[in-house]
Amino acid sequence: MLFVGLVACAVLAVGAAARPPVALHPGNPRYFLFRGRPTVLITSGEHYGAVLNRDFDYVRYLDTLKAAGYNLTRTFAGSYVEVPGAFAIAGNTLSPADGRFVCPWARSETPGYARGGARFDLWRWDPAYFARLTDFCLQAGRRGIVVEIVPFCPFYDEGLWRVSPMNAGNNVNGIGAVPREEALTLQHSDLVEVQERLLRKLSEALAGFDNVYFEVCNEPYVCGVPEDWQDHMAAVLAEAERARPRPHLIARNWANGSALIDRPRPHISIHNFHYAWPPRAVEENAALRQPIAFDETGFRGTADLPYRSEAWAFLMAGGAVYSNLDYSFTVGHEDGSFVPPSTQPGGGGPSLRAGLSALKRFVERLDILRMAPVPPRSVPGAVSVWALSDRERAWALYALGRGEGAIVLALPAGSYAVEWVDPSTGAFVETARLRHPGGEARLTPPPYAEDIAAHIRRQGGSPGR
Repeated sequence: MLFVGLVACAVLAVGAAARPPVALHPGNPRYFLFRGRPTVLITSGEHYGAVLNRDFDYVRYLDTLKAAGYNLTRTFAGSYVEVPGAFAIAGNTLSPADGRFVCPWARSETPGYARGGARFDLWRWDPAYFARLTDFCLQAGRRGIVVEIVPFCPFYDEGLWRVSPMNAGNNVNGIGAVPREEALTLQHSDLVEVQERLLRKLSEALAGFDNVYFEVCNEPYVCGVPEDWQDHMAAVLAEAERARPRPHLIARNWANGSALIDRPRPHISIHNFHYAWPPRAVEENAALRQPIAFDETGFRGTADLPYRSEAWAFLMAGGAVYSNLDYSFTVGHEDGSFVPPSTQPGGGGPSLRAGLSALKRFVERLDILRMAPVPPRSVPGAVSVWALSDRERAWALYALGRGEGAIVLALPAGSYAVEWVDPSTGAFVETARLRHPGGEARLTPPPYAEDIAAHIRRQGGSPGR
């Protein structure tokens, strides 16, 4: 694997000048520019252990994402790892088998790591890990998949802190003899130095990849990770990235649900929210004119509808990213064929992938850079509706809930083609023609069970400026 990683780096060195990394689109910075095309990022991926879990076949996994039309995956860098039974997740990829955890730091010759094998040396890097990381990003890039790299995560309980390489019990350096609540703070200079070095090393290792962006810390708000530590680490990473010919974007995870970002940070370009249902985070932060991301979900049971509806609604509300935790990906089931039991916090599998693939195809039919949210409504009001429009020629809407009434949408005068789509498959349900004198139009969808979408296009004539 080390040889593969060196080859990957050589390939990158040749191709780096030709491909700038994923960026904010200059024509509409609420969305991305990736390989010359306006892009939204959609995925339903494994639980962030693809690189650090030595037993996980990430090539098979990435093939499955590509087959579904996905273009994003999220992975943790290895400063945080989970234990069996964490969060009641069966086949948790973020909890490798004992002795199968690989992370940025090299093993020493001193036994005693809590999950098997020797302790870590926080002053030495593990070449095998970085070979695996760079090959993962290379394989993802070959499949058109962007990788979100997450260096840090708070330790939600003592059991999770007990297995981190940054805990003094797991390294030979005596670093990290601190309460878990202080692990991601500026209180301990030696631990801060280890964390700074990790950010610089990741920046160095991933220089040249066009399909990478960073999020410094997952869910810092859950365990009270202080603002000054977050700002400091973002500044360290940004400084390291500025030294590269083509710096990568940096994201920040702001909240579960929604929050008004009233103090944007200078190094942050992507604004991540978890469990962002309903999609108020997009509406509240529209003034930022930067991508708003639904960066994690997957704790609403095993049925498809909660996740499919989240994805469709969030993007139709103006969001740029949807990333679900798909528990059908496990070691031995990297093709997403594991059937999550009813005790699982979330779901996943082929039928959900079909719905999200349909969303990806639907969005790619839109001139997304010209579109912005518009306020539709349902009559009599039993259905929730979200819509995008360029206000001239194209409208796209998503309706959730069963209702017998109409959807009301303001349209200029003209003739329209209305295509109704089943969000679970992407199949066309009905195509209709509409002649409208201007003002509020009443659109009556065909019968549907749970949700429906529509693409509305104005036919010919003046664009109605």
